[in-house]
Amino acid sequence: MNDIITIGDAMITFNPVSTGPMRYVPSFERKVGGAELNVAIGCARLGLKAGWISRLGNDEFGRYIYNFVRGEGIDVSQVELVDGYPTSLNFKEIMEDGSGRTFYYRNNSPTTALTVDTLDESYFKNAKVVHITGVFPAVDQAKNIELVKYAISLAKKHGVLVSFDPNIRLKLWSKEEAKAALREFLPHVDILLTGVEEAELLLGVSDPSEIIEKSKHYGISYIAIKQGDKGSIGYHNGLYIEAPPVKAKKVVDTVGAGDGFDCGFIYGVLNHWTLEKTLHFANTIGSMVVSVSGDNEGLPYLDEVLVHLGEKEFIER
Repeated sequence: MNDIITIGDAMITFNPVSTGPMRYVPSFERKVGGAELNVAIGCARLGLKAGWISRLGNDEFGRYIYNFVRGEGIDVSQVELVDGYPTSLNFKEIMEDGSGRTFYYRNNSPTTALTVDTLDESYFKNAKVVHITGVFPAVDQAKNIELVKYAISLAKKHGVLVSFDPNIRLKLWSKEEAKAALREFLPHVDILLTGVEEAELLLGVSDPSEIIEKSKHYGISYIAIKQGDKGSIGYHNGLYIEAPPVKAKKVVDTVGAGDGFDCGFIYGVLNHWTLEKTLHFANTIGSMVVSVSGDNEGLPYLDEVLVHLGEKEFIER
């Protein structure tokens, strides 16, 4: 049984070796990325049993990702390498202040080969949480929106929690398309993990208390609003908590911080922690991720988080 399963596209991410506009960067480092995959990796490093549903190109990049994911201890029984689809790519631009942009090359994604018929119901039945985002539906709207709906239906059928991070990528679809598609997921979500801008697009409000009220109307049990260096806000069972930020040692790359927060929050929910403890744990992971360049390189192991929290001693030598 997996604690958490995710479904989504993975990419070879090319990270610049220097900061500044991408057109002036002479070379890049090969990494592995993908919003849903990042969450699976982060959860696995925290000690949760994680599974990933996907398709990869039957090419060198696809084999590299497959072996990388398997090496992270993630269940890849629902991952296949398929012919006729090149493994997705993206190139990142990172500016001196740590901000950046992403340029996608993921048309004809291998996940096009994923269909409703390829989803194994027993795989969903034997999970505790199914984590979805707004990225996978945007990659192939014509098919993936219905595929995610079906995945959600399998989760609800078997009493599995549905975790949802809107993770809206406006380079993949318009605001109108994102809003229309993702709002259909909300009535089935148990754990909402969102930023303020994403919530405003979906719900039409930006004040955290109003975001929570709107979310409650959908029957969402756990609500977490990510505010970056301002901390986070959470709601569960009538309890509203503003969690202060955890200061990062140094901001190097902000990509993946939200995924790290998601991992921490899901970990807290599965361990039945208090909302306050869960938010602080999630904030801590987010602050650790931004100190490392890469999509998932900064996602910490549980021992590292405990050291950061002062709950475990760090022995240097």
